[in-house]
Amino acid sequence: MLGCAALLLGPAAAPARAEPLPLPSLMADTGGGNQLITARALTTGSTTGTVSWWQRHNGRWHQRGSAPARFGSGGLTEGRTRQQGTSTTPTGLYDLPYAFGLDPAPPGTTIPYRRVGPDSWWCEDNASASYNRWVAPLPPDCAAGESERLADYPTQYGRALVTGFNYHRPVRHRGAGIFLHVNGKGATAGCVSVPARAMARILAWVRPSLAPHLAIGTASGPTAIVRY
Repeated sequence: MLGCAALLLGPAAAPARAEPLPLPSLMADTGGGNQLITARALTTGSTTGTVSWWQRHNGRWHQRGSAPARFGSGGLTEGRTRQQGTSTTPTGLYDLPYAFGLDPAPPGTTIPYRRVGPDSWWCEDNASASYNRWVAPLPPDCAAGESERLADYPTQYGRALVTGFNYHRPVRHRGAGIFLHVNGKGATAGCVSVPARAMARILAWVRPSLAPHLAIGTASGPTAIVRY
């Protein structure tokens, strides 16, 4: 009888597998808002990885898109101790003050967007009062050789987001001009880059009212993205 019963009931159902938590739910901090961009590399020596963008709704994070990413030619390094000129991408959690580009803002863009002109520069001169700031025109105390004329990079700066790395209270020699921008020919000088189509999607998606942030990190170790 037991054998018949066992045959009639069939094998015990396998326990349901719990769905893995979305990446932002595993992080120590997401900036307190409802939008987050994650840029994750495998290790600090990586120059490629993945950028994903997430939105929180009813207390749960949902992925809205993903794209292959490029990082600095020097890999990634802890943002709090990064040094300028190392071509490393700084890990950490950063706000997104505004966007800029040579191209028009994508339809639907609500984040403040500055159009690049012939006199638009990013001052990276450590001796300048305008260190790590957009300037137009270049001020006398900011050396052109220590800065970027934004129009000289029509592909990369077709569209870009300024990150809060070393921006609000700049530390000299920590680094300047760390953006999320369009891919160039290869690894970056320290920024994060994505294909042009992904950059357009991100700009149209970002909403300042949702306090978007960018988290940069590795899959594991001291610079693991979940630590930020």
